[in-house]
Amino acid sequence: MNVKQKVARAKRIRERTLEIRQQLWPNVNDAQIWNRLRDVGFITIPRTLPLILQIVDTLSKGLPLSSTYFALWCRSFDEGVIEITNPRLCAFEAGFSGERQESTWARRMRILRDFGFILVSGGPYGEFSYVLLLNPYSVIKQLNAKSKIPQQLYVALLSRADEIGSNSLVRNVIA
Repeated sequence: MNVKQKVARAKRIRERTLEIRQQLWPNVNDAQIWNRLRDVGFITIPRTLPLILQIVDTLSKGLPLSSTYFALWCRSFDEGVIEITNPRLCAFEAGFSGERQESTWARRMRILRDFGFILVSGGPYGEFSYVLLLNPYSVIKQLNAKSKIPQQLYVALLSRADEIGSNSLVRNVIA
């Protein structure tokens, strides 16, 4: 799909969804809807993130990683670099509290690193001062090749990616 086709597709989707919104909720105005182009504090996430989060959780065998991983996404920019200046706050955002919140968060971060979802570098704020959020499709593709991903989830991810027009999982995204 070339750029012109992508723009035309995006325009059709926007028009269709606005039409549906107007029919179903005619009294709701634009100011009542979160708009990533207008509102400050947005991120871009994969539309397949719910499935990616499920996959991440299945890898950790009883230690849910999804809240930690999602909190990282919420701190990310398109370049993938996250500066962690307050690990305690990051732990809290990931849902951890109490006297072991930072150590629990750090353990989850190490697991995400070990599975290859993130790269980390220590610095002035500790072991995780800098985090690089890697392409989850690439990581999942590698883990699937090692039979680490439940097949049902991998097929669901492939199906959803196809549904949204993403070919990132089927093309060679591994550098």
